[in-house]
Amino acid sequence: AFRVDFRDKGGVIPILNIKSGTGLIQISKFKIYSNMKRSLVFALIAVSFVSSSMMPKEKHNQLTKAEKKAGWELLFDGKSTNGWRAFKNRPCTSWEAVNGELHCKASVKGGTDQHSDILFTKEYGNFELVIDWKIAKAGNSGIIYHVSEDHDAPYLTGPEYQLIDDLGYPDKLEDWQKSGADYAMYAPASIAAKPVGEYNHTKIIFNNGHVEHWLNGVKVVEFQAWTDDWKDRKAISKWKD
Repeated sequence: AFRVDFRDKGGVIPILNIKSGTGLIQISKFKIYSNMKRSLVFALIAVSFVSSSMMPKEKHNQLTKAEKKAGWELLFDGKSTNGWRAFKNRPCTSWEAVNGELHCKASVKGGTDQHSDILFTKEYGNFELVIDWKIAKAGNSGIIYHVSEDHDAPYLTGPEYQLIDDLGYPDKLEDWQKSGADYAMYAPASIAAKPVGEYNHTKIIFNNGHVEHWLNGVKVVEFQAWTDDWKDRKAISKWKD
C-alpha cells in the first residue's frame, strides 16, 4: 500500500523505484493515499517475482470501503500493467501482470531480453508506502524514491530502501546493505527480515523530510533528510559525488 502526500526537494521530481540485480521478489499489492501537492512518479527496476502459492490469505490488489474513504489509492490492479511505463521510456519486454502479481521475467541467457525500470505515471506529494514482498535465495533488490528521470539511473538521485537476502547473499554485507537500510546511508537498527521464501511487510514514510523505514512491524531506520548529519553521511558514502 502507498500513502502519499509527497514533497520534492530543490525542484527534483521524486520517483519511487523498486529494483533488483539478482533473485526473485514478490509484491502482493500496492495502495496509495494522497493529498496532492507536488509531483511523484513510481518506478520499478527489473525483478523476478515468485509464484503465488504461499501468498497470505487476504485479498490483494483491492481496497476496502474504509481504505477508499481514508483516501488510499491502488497502484496495481492485479490484472494489468495499466498506469506503468518504462523508466525514460526505454525498451522493456520483461514486465507483466500474472497471477495477481506484478511480475518481471527472469533474464534470458545471452541478454536478448529488454529489462528496464518501470514507473507509475501519476504524481504525488508526502507519502506512506506499504508493500508485501518476499525474496529468493541470494536475491538483492530495493525501493528507491525521490528519483528524477533527468538522470540515467534511479539510484543516482533517490535513496534506497534495501531488500536483500540478509543470510544467503553470497558476498559479505555491511550493515548499511541489509534489508530495511537507507542504502549506504543509514543502517537498520535491527535485522527484521524474514527468511527466504516468507513474506515481509514494508512501510516507508516520508513527511517533509522526516523518513521512517519499517520492516515487519519494526521501525528499523528513522532520519531527517537534508540535515547536517545527512549531508555528512552522504559526503563519506558512495554517493559523495
